[in-house]
Amino acid sequence: MERRVVVTGLGAVTPIGNTVEEFWDGIKNSKCGVDKITLFDASNFKVKLAAEVKNFNIEEHFDRKLAKRLDRYSHFALVAARELMKDSKIDVEKEDMTRFGVAVSTGIGGIQTIEDNTKILLERGPDRVSPMFIPMSIGNMATGNISIEIGAKGETFGMVTACASATHTIGECYRIIKHGYQDLMIAGGAEASITPVGIAGFTNIKALSTKEDKLRASIPFDKERDGFVMGEGAGLILLEEYEHAKKRGAKIYAEIVGYGATSDAYHITSPSPDGEGGAKAMKNAIEDAKIEAKDIDYINAHGTSTPLNEKFETIAIKKALGEENAKKVMVSSTKGNTGHLLGAAGGIEAIATIKAIEEGFVPPTIGYKVPDEDCDLDIVPNEGRKKEIKYAMSDSLGFGGHNSAIIFKKI
Repeated sequence: MERRVVVTGLGAVTPIGNTVEEFWDGIKNSKCGVDKITLFDASNFKVKLAAEVKNFNIEEHFDRKLAKRLDRYSHFALVAARELMKDSKIDVEKEDMTRFGVAVSTGIGGIQTIEDNTKILLERGPDRVSPMFIPMSIGNMATGNISIEIGAKGETFGMVTACASATHTIGECYRIIKHGYQDLMIAGGAEASITPVGIAGFTNIKALSTKEDKLRASIPFDKERDGFVMGEGAGLILLEEYEHAKKRGAKIYAEIVGYGATSDAYHITSPSPDGEGGAKAMKNAIEDAKIEAKDIDYINAHGTSTPLNEKFETIAIKKALGEENAKKVMVSSTKGNTGHLLGAAGGIEAIATIKAIEEGFVPPTIGYKVPDEDCDLDIVPNEGRKKEIKYAMSDSLGFGGHNSAIIFKKI
């Protein structure tokens, strides 16, 4: 018997706010989190801009010893998880914690820790590399640290599917609860890759915007887009079996009803030009939700602000929904606000999608000036819309050809 799965808690650390409330207010007020890089000296880099998490005081959240034993991406994940737990009003003393799991994805993991310790190795020798190097840098440790802190003894794992990671993770956790393996799952992603090697690597693969105007750098669907802006942060949601949530009187934000995932099997970085992989993931999610394409009111698009992504994503949406439905559905990208959080992108975008349903407000695609004939969808340019939403989809695409889509329903 398939069980219903609902969302009962939210937690976020983002470039436009370090709580869900601040993040959502930033979305509604068209706040742009892109600015000059301050985390390192980028004066000799071609890329000068990023979407950094701001006003994040580690000492407010961690004692000095614990702070030094965690990479920045784990800092973000733990803070988001704490907000989520408080928001959900879960009493762990009353829960069977073997039925409570955690899955936090990351595209790159503790890259700052890797950089720091590589420098130590080269300059000071192997004996000076930190004994905490491995536990800080590996990609499962955001999950592990959250599990340890809250005492979750159910399924815990981390998925890596590049920029599709968090959406994949949410979808897989939905299935785990739907089919009875767990009752509660923290799901989402965390990332902190605004580092010298991170920026240099993505620059040299021609993925990042080299613009210096912060309002014209991350501009999804705009014809003048030239690459994405690196973001950082974490976005986590609590998925819970519906009857379990009702029994404890939980606040229910939305129901997750559909999930689809595919591979392009085409190229290591470019989406398939025919959009077939992305379209199939969306079609699978619609089928899983037992609805029709015309029922989708809003799509929170991947929309990275790269020349190829929005063109091929537009094709995918048209194939998934059909030309007529694709012209009617509202589609926006919130990466104009936050930049691209890589493995955490789907986490904060799931929260934006859920809040859109809850409040009946469609997020705008900010920074849009120059129309692109290849991206002829209703992208909700620059100003959000008050509109009741029953079904909303969030989709993500990742290097390696990974595609994932999830559908939430108003409840």
